[in-house]
Amino acid sequence: MNYNQRVQVIMLWTVLGLFIISFQSHVTPCCAADLNIKIIPKPTKIEKGDTIFTLNEKTVIIVKPSSTEVKALGSYLSDFLAPAMGARLTVKSSWFPKSNSIVLRLNSSEKRLGDEGYMFKCTPRGVTITAAKPAGIFYGIQTLRQLLPVQIESRQKVYGVAWTVPCLSIEDQPRFQWRGMLLDPARHFITKDYLLKYIDLMALYKLNQLQLHLTDDQGWRIEIKKYPRLTESGSIRKESPMPGNRKQGDGKPYGPFFYTQDQIREIVAYAAKRFVTIVPEIEMPGHSLAASVAFPELSCTGGPFEIRTKWGIEPDIYCAGNDKVFEFVQDILTEVMDMFPSTFIHIGGDEAPKDRWNKCPKCQARIQKEGLKDTHELQSYFVRRIDKFLASKGRRLIGWDEILEGGLAPGAAVMSWRGIKGGIAAAGEGHDVVMSPTTHCYFDYAQAKGDNEPEAIGGFLPLEKVYDYEPIPDQLSADRKKHILGAQGNVWGEYMWTPQNIEYFSYPRACALAEVVWTPLELKNLSDFLDRFVAHEKRLDVIGVNYRKLDGQQK
Repeated sequence: MNYNQRVQVIMLWTVLGLFIISFQSHVTPCCAADLNIKIIPKPTKIEKGDTIFTLNEKTVIIVKPSSTEVKALGSYLSDFLAPAMGARLTVKSSWFPKSNSIVLRLNSSEKRLGDEGYMFKCTPRGVTITAAKPAGIFYGIQTLRQLLPVQIESRQKVYGVAWTVPCLSIEDQPRFQWRGMLLDPARHFITKDYLLKYIDLMALYKLNQLQLHLTDDQGWRIEIKKYPRLTESGSIRKESPMPGNRKQGDGKPYGPFFYTQDQIREIVAYAAKRFVTIVPEIEMPGHSLAASVAFPELSCTGGPFEIRTKWGIEPDIYCAGNDKVFEFVQDILTEVMDMFPSTFIHIGGDEAPKDRWNKCPKCQARIQKEGLKDTHELQSYFVRRIDKFLASKGRRLIGWDEILEGGLAPGAAVMSWRGIKGGIAAAGEGHDVVMSPTTHCYFDYAQAKGDNEPEAIGGFLPLEKVYDYEPIPDQLSADRKKHILGAQGNVWGEYMWTPQNIEYFSYPRACALAEVVWTPLELKNLSDFLDRFVAHEKRLDVIGVNYRKLDGQQK
């Protein structure tokens, strides 16, 4: 072999070696045990492979078909990946998947996946997410997000990280349709920007209902254009209970704080793109003092009133014998429905003291006129009247389980919070139910006992108890179990002084609840969940979430 031939052979082997190195970096084999498969909530079915796919700046997102909805999901994925990757992946329409691609495929014939299920398949050539509805594709994207290294959550370019995804197959869909959380800006206001962050966190864990407790005795937090006095006088209180001493006021004016209608529409639209429904709660007939401050004539006594500066329940509520009250709340609900497209409108209905109604001539006259037995049936009359109004607008009323008292409105759904008896009774009568008992779903309760925990309203709800919850009561017959829509965790706001408090009380308990309402009951395993959440601690660190660490240490 002469010199030139030897040079050619060396060059050939060099090129071949570079090709092999490049190929190996794309499909590096690894053990299944080493793959980062730490998904929360746990998928319905998963088959592990032994290789990986690596995203790079040349990876293409392919949407099939090229409908507006699927294109929007492609753009959402590209936008999410761009900051950490330092490159915006191209979104294309193509019927023929290429290598190095992420395919988002909407296939309506995959009916077994339901409205929110998806199939996820990753090979060394790329990722394919298939669903019958857009929500399923979105949840497949969240699974992809969790399979990528935690640094993908960074909102600035990350160096030195290979964006690998383990090769596997997943078929997944939720157990329940209502997978909810509640936030309470009435007691302590929550900014629009923070609500958007919270919505993103919910979406990451496939939670899909966010109830906003917008009105209460301590504040009115939503603009109603027909009644500007609601926010002029109802969005500020002269002081609040002092941290660490709930019996003493802090002497600091609080407010004015409220959401404009434009802000509400922005929040609703942002959430809708993440398949989170915002459910508004406008309290009635109780927890209505903030409205009575602005319109004292709608109460039984006529006032005057001031915004409640302590936590707890106010005896003054809307006068159920005054027709102007119904005109007023219907006007409010009309504007609320214009802002919130949700099927359900929450009217509260809880903790409505009957003291004023028992002594009010108008309320007693209403009881006599309508042939009602007592003030409990008067509350039922109130709820039924609002239910009829909402139904006429194509919406559904939902309220706390007190709306059962005196008889349940025909089309109403119940949110069972005082244990599970209300949910059992409502479902037994054929009404839809969201389970949210204090025993397992009140996330304003302390997570541990000891001086290291932040101030809480009382109660004790450790992570393990949340995870152990089963939303379908054993007492229900098989044909009534279908009325349990799901469950909801409530973060009441009395002791949520800051967004950091909200996060600390929410996470990891919201992750546990997400698995309760998504994962098949037979696949739940606490030790496995805790192992997976350890990996999510790093992810939440990158996002910037003040979660409670599993070892009990505050961040």
